[in-house]
Amino acid sequence: MTTRTSERRNLMKLGGAGLLAAGAAAGLLDARKAAAAPASLLQKVLSRGHLIVGTGSANAPWHFKDEKGVLTGMDIAMAKILAKGLFDDEKKVEFVLSTPASRIPNITTGKVDIVIDFMTVTPERAQLVAFTRPYYVEAVSLLTLAGAKINSFEQIAAKGSGATVSILQNVGAAELVHRALPKAKVLQLDTQANVIQALDSHRVDGAAVDLSNVRWLVKQQPHHYADAGKTWDNMLYSAAVRLGDPDWLHFVDTAFSVAMFSDMTGHGIYVSAFQEFFGERPPATRSGFPSI
Repeated sequence: MTTRTSERRNLMKLGGAGLLAAGAAAGLLDARKAAAAPASLLQKVLSRGHLIVGTGSANAPWHFKDEKGVLTGMDIAMAKILAKGLFDDEKKVEFVLSTPASRIPNITTGKVDIVIDFMTVTPERAQLVAFTRPYYVEAVSLLTLAGAKINSFEQIAAKGSGATVSILQNVGAAELVHRALPKAKVLQLDTQANVIQALDSHRVDGAAVDLSNVRWLVKQQPHHYADAGKTWDNMLYSAAVRLGDPDWLHFVDTAFSVAMFSDMTGHGIYVSAFQEFFGERPPATRSGFPSI
């Protein structure tokens, strides 16, 4: 098994376009044909020996530094899945810290091989980068206090105009809340921390934040925070790569799919991270039925 794995990686380093029938039993690659084939970033990454990933460092549970200063989070786990698939070593990743504004330029200039940075998929962005298969479905959700008399969505909705919900100040923020709670008062605040602080101080009945933030906070402080049980306005998070390289994009899609929907390479990383950062286990793939 180890020998076959090594041979397979060596073939990939030379490029998939040069596969020949010379040595049918061994399935050997003709290096001269491979040299003439268009180069893919997949070949470059394999030859380099490590993956370069653009990400952030200050947005738990996606990417943040733990108490030891080590970068961790769900985005970091997805990078490790790729390194495991490429090199059978999840540690062979170099992280380049980026800001939201630098994510796309870092891809288009070749500074990074891929950006894994809780990036929302939009048609406008897809004209500039190629998005991988989604690895999380984000949504707006309601964070409440575990000990409050009113802490479920149904209870908040029943208060009608007597309910107040905090949300990060933005264009359309009030309309966003009103799509789920048409009669509620909306308190717009300047930072996410203040949105949650308004809940902590009982100024609001719920805080409208990302579902991932709700899961993270409930996982970290289950006796303080609660999930009100309502999500709306779904959006997709994907990694992003440079346009025009189908081999690299196909590899990333394959590695993600294998980790998410099978028991093979990277699955343990994916499941462990989901439990650590969201407090729940991903749904099991039903044997005999495709899930991709």
